[in-house]
Amino acid sequence: MRRFSQVDVFTSEFLRGNPVAVVHDADGIGAEEMAAFARWTNLSETTFLLAPTQPGADYRLRIFTPGGELPFAGHPTLGSARAWLEAGGVPATEGRVVQECGVGLVTVKDDAGGLAFAAPDLLRSGPVDEADLAAVAASLGLAPEEVVEAAWVDNGPGWVGLLLRDADTVLGLRLDFAAMGGYQVGVIGPRAPGGRAAFEVRAFCPDLAVPEDPVTGSLNAGLAQWLIGSGRAPTAYVAQQGTVLGRRGLVRIASDGTDVWVGGDTVVGIRGQVSL
Repeated sequence: MRRFSQVDVFTSEFLRGNPVAVVHDADGIGAEEMAAFARWTNLSETTFLLAPTQPGADYRLRIFTPGGELPFAGHPTLGSARAWLEAGGVPATEGRVVQECGVGLVTVKDDAGGLAFAAPDLLRSGPVDEADLAAVAASLGLAPEEVVEAAWVDNGPGWVGLLLRDADTVLGLRLDFAAMGGYQVGVIGPRAPGGRAAFEVRAFCPDLAVPEDPVTGSLNAGLAQWLIGSGRAPTAYVAQQGTVLGRRGLVRIASDGTDVWVGGDTVVGIRGQVSL
């Protein structure tokens, strides 16, 4: 029997964020069993905490969707760090947790009572060619000219990011998941001024058996690096995600000139044991 946690991420209110299932002390569990458990939980991600193998890491994390393993994902990073700390984990550096995962070492810091991770470097960036843009836009029910700008913002899952005119356009997309194929698509549009969030975000990953992800740290990290770097977003803002799914996810973005930090609240909703 191993300790098990389920953490709701990017929310201070249980049931309104994005849950991640976390298996503690997972050394000795094989990859096939990890993948089978991830399919069984049927959450967008299930993670496994293991002993680190790299100097400087506090723990190693393996991250699985129902469709396979990811080298990095954002809400599992924050949720797993919260679960590890609550289970008695003590980081080597106070106030900083260092996670080892498929993209290397990722730093998680205390963020005014929440947690925030330093966005890893993009594995693929730059403009999207016409053929890819046309295919992605069509899968969203858009013409290419309705996309303000598009860029690759891939930090592991394979994200392509699209900036749309406004939040209403983001919320009103006409989706064709079959046409989306193997693309992992993120869309963002500005919200009206004066609200709690500056942008509305949606994420689509049908190829990973997650048609729409409720709240997505890795996508928001890539979008922030792109939009802050191009001057289309301020150095600090809040993004809202999960609206059409009945969630209320809020992602806090802040650039300190060196790193882009992606943060939010976390709530441990389930504590128990699992037989793996």
